[in-house]
Amino acid sequence: MQMPKESAFIFFFSLVGLFAAPLSVAAETAEEKGLAIAEEMERRDLGYADSVSELEMILTNRQGKTSTRYLKIKTLEVQDQKLGDKSLVIFDRPPDVKGTVLLTHSKILDQDDQWIYFPALGQKGRIKRIDSRSKSGPFMGSEFSYEDMSSREVGKYKYKWLRDEACGQMTCHVVESYPLYEGSGYTKIISWIDTTEYRVHKIDFFNRGGAHFKTLIMAKYQKYLDKYWRAHELYMVNKLTGKSTRLLMSRYEFQQGLEDRDFSRSRMATAK
Repeated sequence: MQMPKESAFIFFFSLVGLFAAPLSVAAETAEEKGLAIAEEMERRDLGYADSVSELEMILTNRQGKTSTRYLKIKTLEVQDQKLGDKSLVIFDRPPDVKGTVLLTHSKILDQDDQWIYFPALGQKGRIKRIDSRSKSGPFMGSEFSYEDMSSREVGKYKYKWLRDEACGQMTCHVVESYPLYEGSGYTKIISWIDTTEYRVHKIDFFNRGGAHFKTLIMAKYQKYLDKYWRAHELYMVNKLTGKSTRLLMSRYEFQQGLEDRDFSRSRMATAK
């Protein structure tokens, strides 16, 4: 199942808020039902325009040692059938990552465009394009990949509803998603989405070898503008390495007047 369009954290950033009412679409097959869920989720999340969030990124290694980074994510909604949303991830501190910026222009079936800006002490920084071979790699040492930082548009996947089952005190749809775009680091993604508000609560990721190697837990949801649910805690654990990354959201603001020009390469060096 797709993560929120908001970010890869979002996953899926979208990393990030999913909604739906009970499905009114007649879905006869498992594939049709999975697609219907995804389309309704996307429809219910339309209209947020833009958002700004502040968060902590807590990295934990196999030995339990942690390091914390502080950053913000800016997202611009793009209503184009061939394009996805745009986002900026801006690191504020500590000093060794301060000023680092990831710019993402999501696509549907074409390769997403991603660039990362590294500031340099006492001189002009540099912008590096992230090529398709690197997008399955870890983003800034975290358990989120560069691929996870793109918005997960409906058209980027095919879907299959597996079952409904209990998840905590709720009932969840369990849906498989299969990337259609070239170069994905995943063979499939399995998501648990509650049947009342259609919020994603857990996602299992399967690598190119078909092994389940990462799990994302999304929790502490809050509703904004009386419509948009956003998870305030995301916890990604790598089953193979024992490493984990926790994202703790402290603030969300919507409809801040962000424009397309704010998400250009020329603005990366001065993004705040």
